[in-house]
Amino acid sequence: MQFDLRKFLYSGQKPYYNAFQADLSGEDFPGYRVEQPVEAVVEVSTDGETLELSLSVRAVVSGECARCLEPVTQDLDFSRSWTLRSRDLEDPDIELPVTEEGVLDLHQLVFQEVVMEAPFLLLCAEDCPGLCPVCGKKKVAGCTCQSAEDAAPANGLSILKTLLQ
Repeated sequence: MQFDLRKFLYSGQKPYYNAFQADLSGEDFPGYRVEQPVEAVVEVSTDGETLELSLSVRAVVSGECARCLEPVTQDLDFSRSWTLRSRDLEDPDIELPVTEEGVLDLHQLVFQEVVMEAPFLLLCAEDCPGLCPVCGKKKVAGCTCQSAEDAAPANGLSILKTLLQ
C-alpha cells in the first residue's frame, strides 16, 4: 500500500486516516514469525509546511523460547510518530521507506517497525531456567544431573583438565 507524502504535504486539507491489515506471514523475521495479519492505523495531517505522521500497530509474534525451546507467543502493541518537512523527503537517510518521489510504502513501514519493536529474544518467562547442559532436558521438569562443572566432560580433551590442577 502506497501513500504519496509529497502530494499530501502540498494539497492535504483533511487529515488522512487509514486502518488496514498487513500480511507479514511471508516476511523473514530474526528468530520469530508473524503468522496473523498485523492491525495497523496510519494517521497523517499537515499544516502546509510540516507533516505529522503516526503509526499504531498490533501484532502477535511467535517462536520458540530462547532458553527452553517451548512455543511462545507475544503481543506487540505500540505507536510511533514522525514530523517531516518537505526537505526531509529529499534526504537519502530518511528513516522511513520513502521513494525519491516522496511515496511512502506503508507495508514496508509496518514491517520495519515490527522488526524494531519485537524483542531480541523470545522467552516463555523471564526466569526460565532453560535446558540442562548435560542431558538436554528442561531444568524446570526436574533434571537431576550434576551441574555442568561437576559433570565428567564428554570429549577427548578432558585429560587436559587434570593438568590445570
